[in-house]
Amino acid sequence: MTSSLEQSPGSAILALQRATHVTLQVLAAELAGLDLTPSETNALAILADGRSRTVSELGTAAGTRPTTLTSVLDRLERRGHITRGTRPADRRVVVVELTPSGRAVAETVRQTLGALEARALEGLSAESLAGFHHVLRALTEAPS
Repeated sequence: MTSSLEQSPGSAILALQRATHVTLQVLAAELAGLDLTPSETNALAILADGRSRTVSELGTAAGTRPTTLTSVLDRLERRGHITRGTRPADRRVVVVELTPSGRAVAETVRQTLGALEARALEGLSAESLAGFHHVLRALTEAPS
């Protein structure tokens, strides 16, 4: 028996939206002590590997325009989690890096995301996960 959501056109997108909403609620609860917005959590998760990124690279990784990141980066910088600087070869390029406190917070975010993903996807086959990632790529790369 299939639900009406599974039968309706666009059901993958509606299901993704619902899963995103639930995931953000769980993350907010588990990271409540860090007082982060979902956008701040996303930026820190991307930077958690310790590699500096340009604002443009961070925007691409986050799926947002660099101009949209400005207020997120302003807040993270005010809280001492990131610094913004320039590249010696091209001073027009703004580079974002984690500070020591930012590395600690980003590591907490990374660990929390990893644990949530492990719990949520436990029991799924490698084939199912590959299919899921294939669908995500298709949605990400869908023409506007």
